[in-house]
Amino acid sequence: MSEQKQLFSASRAKDAVYKTGLRSFMEYRDLGVERATHGAVRAHVIRIKKEAAGDHDLHTTGLHRHLCDFQMFYVLKGWIKFVYEGEGYHTFEAGDCVVQPAGIVHNELDCSDDLEILEVYSPAVHDTVVVEKLPEAAAAR
Repeated sequence: MSEQKQLFSASRAKDAVYKTGLRSFMEYRDLGVERATHGAVRAHVIRIKKEAAGDHDLHTTGLHRHLCDFQMFYVLKGWIKFVYEGEGYHTFEAGDCVVQPAGIVHNELDCSDDLEILEVYSPAVHDTVVVEKLPEAAAAR
């Protein structure tokens, strides 16, 4: 964590604003954690845009990895399906919590139209790298 003193932050549901972010078919609600931690951590709620609902060809991210130190998500609503390097295929549903190890190659394959997840990662700003091919051991499990 940063040596700077963390700031108090409260993100109220009644004031929620969703914006376009990394994925065009999703929208993101910033929870104020990045500002409060001076960029050490970001937390946001992600959901499917209403105009993307029903178009499951859009609900995939392509193979990629994040150059971050920590990433986790908690499914608030709906379901989401991934394939992970060395871990195979997984479908996660409401109440499931996933830690994606730093740099793991993965691809979101599909999700429900009502998907909502809480995602937390560190640092708040990091690169996402497109990967051409899943390592051979990826779907072994």
